[in-house]
Amino acid sequence: AYVAHPLDSFEEGSVTNMFTSIVGNVFGSKALRALRLEDLRIPPAYSKTFKGPPHGIQVERDKSNKYGRPLLGCTTKPKLGLSAKNYGRACYECLRGGLDLTKDDENVNSQPFMRWRDRFVFVAEAPNKAQGETGEIKGHYLNATAGDCEE
Repeated sequence: AYVAHPLDSFEEGSVTNMFTSIVGNVFGSKALRALRLEDLRIPPAYSKTFKGPPHGIQVERDKSNKYGRPLLGCTTKPKLGLSAKNYGRACYECLRGGLDLTKDDENVNSQPFMRWRDRFVFVAEAPNKAQGETGEIKGHYLNATAGDCEE
């Protein structure tokens, strides 16, 4: 089967929005037992709106001082339902346990039970605390897909 989406469904220049809309939520559906993405065609006009990442893996390695091995990370779970404080604690435990980085799931935005600003405060503590205890540089990637931190 072929599925086509109108380009107006996606934010210009947002690879995150496009992929999570097409792949993320659909493939995570428990109602679908067998699904495979075989081809993805992006119109050239839409491709031109992608500016690319501000930097690559070398900058991440330089910032973390980690070379010669994969950077180890995870998406914090459960992705929804935790308070900002408990979410930050989960990130800390992952980092203290040996991961290099944690990241927000694409569905973690600024929900009423965990606003972006509150999450930022508690998640910012996690790498700093784990780094102090392990002596290794740690990090967290926040999902910041809204126009600003108040959205």
